[in-house]
Amino acid sequence: MTRMMPIAILLASYDGERFIGAQLDSLAGQIHRDWRLIVSDDGSSDDTLGVVRRFAAAHPSRRIEIRQGPRAGATQNFLSMIDLVEPGEALAFCDQDDVWLPHRLSHGVAAMTASGPSGRGVLHVTRTTICDEALKVLRPAPLFTRPPGFRNALVQACTPANTMLVDPEGAALLKAGRKGAAEADVISHDWWAYQLISGAGGRVIRDPAQTVLYRQHRGNVMGRNDTARAILARLGQLGAGDFGGWLRQNLAALKAARDLLTPENAQVLEEFAAALGSPGPLAAARLARLGVYRQTRAGTAALMLAAAAGRLRSGTRDGRDR
Repeated sequence: MTRMMPIAILLASYDGERFIGAQLDSLAGQIHRDWRLIVSDDGSSDDTLGVVRRFAAAHPSRRIEIRQGPRAGATQNFLSMIDLVEPGEALAFCDQDDVWLPHRLSHGVAAMTASGPSGRGVLHVTRTTICDEALKVLRPAPLFTRPPGFRNALVQACTPANTMLVDPEGAALLKAGRKGAAEADVISHDWWAYQLISGAGGRVIRDPAQTVLYRQHRGNVMGRNDTARAILARLGQLGAGDFGGWLRQNLAALKAARDLLTPENAQVLEEFAAALGSPGPLAAARLARLGVYRQTRAGTAALMLAAAAGRLRSGTRDGRDR
């Protein structure tokens, strides 16, 4: 029997009137019924809030909170909602333009329950089903095969927020580290969540099941990563300079939450910081010795080449990697 678990669904919205109604309807159709919804709107100029208010009026028995976002981008908007998660609640991030399959939440709760107690939190993600703008199915998202862990999380975001469910213990961890992440202006809330929960000794479950229809359209903040062109572009970002900046933002956020990490991972973090500050060839050697890795051999090789070329020592903050 599936364990009942109260879940706070955190939906960041911005000019989403075209698609948000379908997403809201998919929340109403969830098999797992023990949820409430927080919508943080980042200053929409269309009828996004009107759609949300009509949904709330149509479901008067539901706890639905509408609030104003910080107007500092999607990541800061999502981070701002973490403080609103109540003790004992799990959290699920929600994108405005996806559609959740009816078992989205129930499957995640069942998987976390079956994995047994963690004590330090559980982060569960599934694969998405990549669709076109009209939700015509194109293909499943790639299935990563290397194990998740802190040494992977330090250099790769591979736990997509739009399928992420974090249990109450993990949500408490994210609340404790949220301020540092916001102040560091991390590039991606899901990457940071993966880092913090794995670094704290929590369990990360990457589930091959497909539970979310991932709509592709020109307004996506982050698009699909399964095409050859997208894969090459992401590998190219490792050497473009931006990636080093993202690593330093994440490093600042994790240092602010150092007391939440296991002693072993706190030491890994220190060694990682030292490697990033080293000159090229030494940086690559230190990273290799530390055992950090990406999910593909090509990705890990590109990371080491970027480090050897000195491309991880500096960077800008105008993009992100998956």
